[in-house]
Amino acid sequence: MGSSEHGGPARTRGEEPAEAGGASEPTDGVGTRKPADGRGAPGRAESGAPSDPVLSSRDGPLLTLTLNRPHRLNAVSLPLYERLVAELERAGADRGVRCVVLTGSGRAFCAGADLKAHRDRPQSPGERRRYIEAAQRANHLIQTIGTPVVAAVNGHAIGAGLELALSADFAIAAEDARLRLPELALGTFVGGGAVYTLAERVGVLKAREIVLLGDFFSGAVAAAIGVFNRAVPATQVLPEATRLAHRLARRAPIPLAAAKRLIGPAAALSREEALERERAALEEIFGTADWREGLAAFHEKRSPEYRGE
Repeated sequence: MGSSEHGGPARTRGEEPAEAGGASEPTDGVGTRKPADGRGAPGRAESGAPSDPVLSSRDGPLLTLTLNRPHRLNAVSLPLYERLVAELERAGADRGVRCVVLTGSGRAFCAGADLKAHRDRPQSPGERRRYIEAAQRANHLIQTIGTPVVAAVNGHAIGAGLELALSADFAIAAEDARLRLPELALGTFVGGGAVYTLAERVGVLKAREIVLLGDFFSGAVAAAIGVFNRAVPATQVLPEATRLAHRLARRAPIPLAAAKRLIGPAAALSREEALERERAALEEIFGTADWREGLAAFHEKRSPEYRGE
Protein backbone atom coordinates (compact mmCIF):
# COMPACT_ATOMS: atom_id res chain seq x y z
CA MET A 1 0.00 0.00 0.00
CA GLY A 2 2.72 2.43 -0.93
CA SER A 3 3.30 4.97 -3.63
CA SER A 4 5.77 6.88 -5.68
CA GLU A 5 9.38 7.49 -4.80
CA HIS A 6 11.97 9.15 -7.03
CA GLY A 7 10.94 9.11 -10.66
CA GLY A 8 7.25 9.50 -9.80
CA PRO A 9 4.83 11.73 -11.68
CA ALA A 10 5.94 15.26 -12.39
CA ARG A 11 4.44 17.69 -9.92
CA THR A 12 3.54 21.32 -10.06
CA ARG A 13 5.20 23.90 -7.88
CA GLY A 14 4.21 23.52 -4.25
CA GLU A 15 3.18 19.86 -4.50
CA GLU A 16 4.80 17.32 -2.26
CA PRO A 17 5.44 13.84 -3.68
CA ALA A 18 2.42 11.63 -2.96
CA GLU A 19 2.65 8.51 -0.91
CA ALA A 20 0.27 6.27 1.12
CA GLY A 21 -2.29 7.82 3.42
CA GLY A 22 -1.70 8.76 7.02
CA ALA A 23 -4.30 9.47 9.64
CA SER A 24 -3.33 13.10 10.22
CA GLU A 25 -6.39 14.63 8.59
CA PRO A 26 -9.75 14.99 10.35
CA THR A 27 -12.31 12.39 9.41
CA ASP A 28 -14.92 13.75 7.01
CA GLY A 29 -18.63 13.07 7.39
CA VAL A 30 -20.45 11.01 4.82
CA GLY A 31 -22.94 12.84 2.62
CA THR A 32 -26.37 11.41 2.10
CA ARG A 33 -27.82 10.00 -1.07
CA LYS A 34 -31.43 8.94 -1.45
CA PRO A 35 -31.60 5.19 -2.06
CA ALA A 36 -33.60 3.78 -4.94
CA ASP A 37 -35.43 0.50 -5.28
CA GLY A 38 -34.79 0.10 -8.99
CA ARG A 39 -38.28 1.26 -10.06
CA GLY A 40 -37.40 4.67 -11.38
CA ALA A 41 -33.81 5.47 -10.54
CA PRO A 42 -33.11 9.10 -9.66
CA GLY A 43 -31.60 11.49 -12.15
CA ARG A 44 -28.19 13.08 -11.71
CA ALA A 45 -27.47 13.99 -8.10
CA GLU A 46 -24.25 14.86 -6.35
CA SER A 47 -23.29 14.65 -2.70
CA GLY A 48 -20.36 15.82 -0.63
CA ALA A 49 -18.59 19.12 -0.13
CA PRO A 50 -15.80 20.12 -2.56
CA SER A 51 -13.28 19.34 0.20
CA ASP A 52 -14.55 15.80 0.82
CA PRO A 53 -11.94 13.11 0.04
CA VAL A 54 -14.44 11.17 -2.09
CA LEU A 55 -17.20 12.79 -4.15
CA SER A 56 -20.26 10.88 -5.30
CA SER A 57 -22.42 11.62 -8.32
CA ARG A 58 -25.55 9.66 -9.19
CA ASP A 59 -26.88 9.53 -12.75
CA GLY A 60 -29.78 7.10 -12.87
CA PRO A 61 -28.41 3.60 -12.19
CA LEU A 62 -24.78 4.78 -12.31
CA LEU A 63 -22.83 5.98 -9.28
CA THR A 64 -19.53 7.74 -9.92
CA LEU A 65 -17.09 7.93 -7.00
CA THR A 66 -14.24 10.40 -7.46
CA LEU A 67 -11.12 10.33 -5.30
CA ASN A 68 -10.80 13.99 -4.42
CA ARG A 69 -7.40 15.08 -3.11
CA PRO A 70 -6.04 16.63 -6.31
CA HIS A 71 -3.51 18.75 -4.42
CA ARG A 72 -1.91 15.46 -3.36
CA LEU A 73 -2.60 13.65 -6.66
CA ASN A 74 -5.44 11.87 -4.81
CA ALA A 75 -3.04 10.13 -2.44
CA VAL A 76 -4.92 7.87 -0.06
CA SER A 77 -5.51 8.80 3.57
CA LEU A 78 -7.52 7.25 6.37
CA PRO A 79 -10.45 9.67 5.81
CA LEU A 80 -10.39 8.84 2.09
CA TYR A 81 -10.47 5.10 2.72
CA GLU A 82 -13.21 5.40 5.32
CA ARG A 83 -15.35 7.57 3.06
CA LEU A 84 -14.80 5.17 0.15
CA VAL A 85 -15.82 2.23 2.35
CA ALA A 86 -19.02 4.02 3.39
CA GLU A 87 -19.93 4.87 -0.22
CA LEU A 88 -19.26 1.33 -1.44
CA GLU A 89 -21.30 -0.21 1.38
CA ARG A 90 -24.24 2.00 0.51
CA ALA A 91 -23.88 1.26 -3.19
CA GLY A 92 -23.91 -2.46 -2.51
CA ALA A 93 -27.09 -2.13 -0.45
CA ASP A 94 -28.95 0.12 -2.93
CA ARG A 95 -30.76 -1.91 -5.60
CA GLY A 96 -31.07 1.24 -7.71
CA VAL A 97 -27.28 1.43 -8.15
CA ARG A 98 -26.47 -0.94 -11.01
CA CYS A 99 -22.83 0.03 -11.63
CA VAL A 100 -20.10 2.07 -9.91
CA VAL A 101 -17.44 4.06 -11.74
CA LEU A 102 -14.32 4.87 -9.70
CA THR A 103 -12.05 7.65 -10.92
CA GLY A 104 -9.78 10.46 -9.69
CA SER A 105 -10.02 14.24 -9.78
CA GLY A 106 -7.43 16.28 -11.64
CA ARG A 107 -4.57 14.68 -13.55
CA ALA A 108 -4.10 11.53 -11.47
CA PHE A 109 -6.21 8.51 -10.59
CA CYS A 110 -4.39 7.97 -7.30
CA ALA A 111 -0.68 8.43 -6.59
CA GLY A 112 -0.75 5.98 -3.70
CA ALA A 113 0.09 6.47 -0.06
CA ASP A 114 0.65 9.92 1.40
CA LEU A 115 4.25 9.42 2.51
CA LYS A 116 4.54 13.01 3.67
CA ALA A 117 1.77 12.39 6.20
CA HIS A 118 3.47 9.15 7.30
CA ARG A 119 6.81 10.95 7.68
CA ASP A 120 5.44 14.00 9.50
CA ARG A 121 3.23 12.09 11.91
CA PRO A 122 4.33 8.55 12.79
CA GLN A 123 1.36 6.34 13.59
CA SER A 124 0.74 4.37 16.75
CA PRO A 125 0.16 0.60 16.40
CA GLY A 126 -3.58 1.19 16.77
CA GLU A 127 -3.59 3.86 14.06
CA ARG A 128 -1.61 1.63 11.72
CA ARG A 129 -4.07 -1.20 12.26
CA ARG A 130 -7.04 1.09 11.59
CA TYR A 131 -5.43 2.41 8.41
CA ILE A 132 -4.55 -1.05 7.07
CA GLU A 133 -8.00 -2.43 7.90
CA ALA A 134 -9.70 0.49 6.13
CA ALA A 135 -7.48 0.03 3.06
CA GLN A 136 -8.15 -3.69 2.89
CA ARG A 137 -11.87 -3.15 3.48
CA ALA A 138 -12.09 -0.67 0.59
CA ASN A 139 -10.40 -3.06 -1.82
CA HIS A 140 -12.41 -6.03 -0.57
CA LEU A 141 -15.69 -4.18 -1.13
CA ILE A 142 -14.73 -3.26 -4.68
CA GLN A 143 -13.95 -6.92 -5.30
CA THR A 144 -17.00 -8.44 -3.62
CA ILE A 145 -20.09 -6.22 -3.70
CA GLY A 146 -22.61 -7.57 -6.18
CA THR A 147 -22.56 -4.29 -8.08
CA PRO A 148 -19.92 -4.20 -10.84
CA VAL A 149 -17.16 -1.58 -10.44
CA VAL A 150 -15.39 0.06 -13.38
CA ALA A 151 -12.11 1.90 -12.70
CA ALA A 152 -11.57 4.91 -14.94
CA VAL A 153 -7.81 5.31 -14.57
CA ASN A 154 -7.51 8.85 -15.85
CA GLY A 155 -3.87 9.31 -14.86
CA HIS A 156 -1.11 7.98 -12.62
CA ALA A 157 -2.04 4.94 -10.51
CA ILE A 158 0.79 4.13 -8.15
CA GLY A 159 0.99 1.86 -5.13
CA ALA A 160 -2.33 1.95 -3.31
CA GLY A 161 -3.86 3.65 -6.34
CA LEU A 162 -2.96 0.76 -8.61
CA GLU A 163 -4.28 -1.64 -5.97
CA LEU A 164 -7.69 0.06 -6.08
CA ALA A 165 -7.76 -0.13 -9.88
CA LEU A 166 -6.76 -3.81 -9.81
CA SER A 167 -9.65 -4.53 -7.45
CA ALA A 168 -12.24 -3.30 -9.96
CA ASP A 169 -14.11 -5.67 -12.27
CA PHE A 170 -13.10 -3.60 -15.29
CA ALA A 171 -10.40 -0.98 -15.75
CA ILE A 172 -10.09 1.55 -18.56
CA ALA A 173 -6.77 3.42 -18.46
CA ALA A 174 -5.25 6.42 -20.17
CA GLU A 175 -2.68 5.18 -22.65
CA ASP A 176 -0.01 7.40 -21.09
CA ALA A 177 -0.96 6.76 -17.44
CA ARG A 178 2.07 5.80 -15.36
CA LEU A 179 1.53 2.71 -13.22
CA ARG A 180 3.75 1.21 -10.58
CA LEU A 181 3.90 -0.83 -7.38
CA PRO A 182 6.91 0.73 -5.58
CA GLU A 183 6.21 -0.69 -2.12
CA LEU A 184 9.17 -3.07 -1.89
CA ALA A 185 11.54 -0.30 -2.96
CA LEU A 186 10.11 1.79 -0.10
CA GLY A 187 10.61 -0.95 2.47
CA THR A 188 6.93 -1.86 2.80
CA PHE A 189 4.55 -4.30 1.12
CA VAL A 190 1.62 -4.31 -1.28
CA GLY A 191 -2.00 -4.63 -0.18
CA GLY A 192 -5.51 -4.92 -1.49
CA GLY A 193 -4.96 -8.44 -2.82
CA ALA A 194 -2.63 -7.14 -5.53
CA VAL A 195 -0.32 -10.17 -5.35
CA TYR A 196 -3.22 -12.57 -5.89
CA THR A 197 -4.88 -10.45 -8.59
CA LEU A 198 -1.70 -9.92 -10.62
CA ALA A 199 -0.72 -13.58 -10.50
CA GLU A 200 -4.23 -14.49 -11.65
CA ARG A 201 -4.19 -12.01 -14.53
CA VAL A 202 -0.67 -12.09 -15.89
CA GLY A 203 0.91 -15.21 -14.36
CA VAL A 204 3.43 -15.66 -11.59
CA LEU A 205 6.53 -14.60 -13.58
CA LYS A 206 5.10 -11.26 -14.74
CA ALA A 207 3.54 -10.63 -11.32
CA ARG A 208 6.97 -11.07 -9.71
CA GLU A 209 8.43 -8.56 -12.15
CA ILE A 210 5.76 -5.97 -11.40
CA VAL A 211 5.87 -6.42 -7.61
CA LEU A 212 9.54 -7.19 -6.90
CA LEU A 213 11.10 -4.70 -9.33
CA GLY A 214 8.45 -2.00 -9.05
CA ASP A 215 9.21 -0.44 -12.44
CA PHE A 216 6.90 2.00 -14.15
CA PHE A 217 4.72 0.77 -17.00
CA SER A 218 2.09 2.58 -19.03
CA GLY A 219 -1.63 2.19 -19.34
CA ALA A 220 -1.09 0.96 -22.89
CA VAL A 221 1.24 -1.79 -21.64
CA ALA A 222 -1.21 -2.68 -18.86
CA ALA A 223 -3.94 -3.29 -21.43
CA ALA A 224 -1.59 -5.22 -23.73
CA ILE A 225 -0.51 -7.69 -21.02
CA GLY A 226 -3.93 -8.11 -19.41
CA VAL A 227 -3.56 -6.04 -16.24
CA PHE A 228 -6.38 -3.76 -17.44
CA ASN A 229 -9.13 -4.24 -20.01
CA ARG A 230 -8.19 -1.50 -22.42
CA ALA A 231 -6.31 1.77 -22.86
CA VAL A 232 -7.61 4.87 -24.62
CA PRO A 233 -6.49 8.50 -24.98
CA ALA A 234 -6.72 10.32 -21.65
CA THR A 235 -9.69 12.45 -22.73
CA GLN A 236 -11.68 9.32 -23.53
CA VAL A 237 -11.14 7.42 -20.28
CA LEU A 238 -14.21 8.59 -18.38
CA PRO A 239 -16.56 8.55 -21.42
CA GLU A 240 -15.41 5.03 -22.30
CA ALA A 241 -15.79 3.84 -18.70
CA THR A 242 -19.24 5.42 -18.52
CA ARG A 243 -20.35 3.72 -21.74
CA LEU A 244 -19.19 0.39 -20.34
CA ALA A 245 -20.96 1.08 -17.04
CA HIS A 246 -24.23 1.82 -18.87
CA ARG A 247 -23.98 -1.54 -20.67
CA LEU A 248 -23.45 -3.33 -17.36
CA ALA A 249 -26.31 -1.41 -15.74
CA ARG A 250 -28.72 -2.84 -18.31
CA ARG A 251 -27.91 -6.42 -17.29
CA ALA A 252 -30.06 -8.32 -14.78
CA PRO A 253 -28.49 -7.60 -11.36
CA ILE A 254 -28.88 -11.05 -9.77
CA PRO A 255 -27.07 -13.10 -12.45
CA LEU A 256 -24.54 -10.26 -12.82
CA ALA A 257 -23.70 -10.52 -9.12
CA ALA A 258 -23.52 -14.31 -9.41
CA ALA A 259 -21.09 -14.06 -12.31
CA LYS A 260 -18.92 -11.60 -10.38
CA ARG A 261 -18.97 -13.91 -7.36
CA LEU A 262 -18.02 -17.04 -9.30
CA ILE A 263 -15.59 -15.92 -12.00
CA GLY A 264 -12.84 -14.74 -9.65
CA PRO A 265 -12.36 -17.95 -7.63
CA ALA A 266 -13.04 -20.24 -10.60
CA ALA A 267 -9.37 -21.02 -11.25
CA ALA A 268 -8.93 -22.33 -7.70
CA LEU A 269 -11.95 -24.64 -7.88
CA SER A 270 -12.15 -28.17 -9.15
CA ARG A 271 -14.47 -28.72 -12.10
CA GLU A 272 -16.94 -30.43 -9.76
CA GLU A 273 -16.94 -27.49 -7.32
CA ALA A 274 -17.42 -24.99 -10.16
CA LEU A 275 -20.33 -26.97 -11.57
CA GLU A 276 -21.96 -27.21 -8.15
CA ARG A 277 -21.73 -23.44 -7.63
CA GLU A 278 -23.15 -22.83 -11.09
CA ARG A 279 -26.01 -25.22 -10.34
CA ALA A 280 -26.87 -23.35 -7.13
CA ALA A 281 -26.78 -20.00 -8.96
CA LEU A 282 -29.03 -21.31 -11.75
CA GLU A 283 -31.58 -22.66 -9.28
CA GLU A 284 -31.74 -19.28 -7.57
CA ILE A 285 -31.97 -17.29 -10.80
CA PHE A 286 -34.65 -19.48 -12.40
CA GLY A 287 -36.96 -18.42 -9.58
CA THR A 288 -36.54 -14.68 -10.13
CA ALA A 289 -38.90 -12.16 -11.68
CA ASP A 290 -36.00 -10.90 -13.79
CA TRP A 291 -35.66 -14.30 -15.48
CA ARG A 292 -39.36 -14.16 -16.38
CA GLU A 293 -38.91 -10.60 -17.59
CA GLY A 294 -35.97 -11.62 -19.76
CA LEU A 295 -38.05 -14.37 -21.37
CA ALA A 296 -41.00 -12.05 -21.94
CA ALA A 297 -38.81 -9.32 -23.44
CA PHE A 298 -37.17 -11.82 -25.79
CA HIS A 299 -40.49 -13.10 -27.12
CA GLU A 300 -41.99 -9.62 -27.33
CA LYS A 301 -38.89 -8.29 -29.11
CA ARG A 302 -38.30 -5.44 -26.65
CA SER A 303 -35.61 -4.38 -24.21
CA PRO A 304 -35.98 -5.99 -20.77
CA GLU A 305 -36.59 -3.90 -17.68
CA TYR A 306 -34.79 -5.68 -14.84
CA ARG A 307 -35.54 -4.83 -11.23
CA GLY A 308 -33.20 -7.10 -9.32
CA GLU A 309 -36.07 -9.29 -8.11
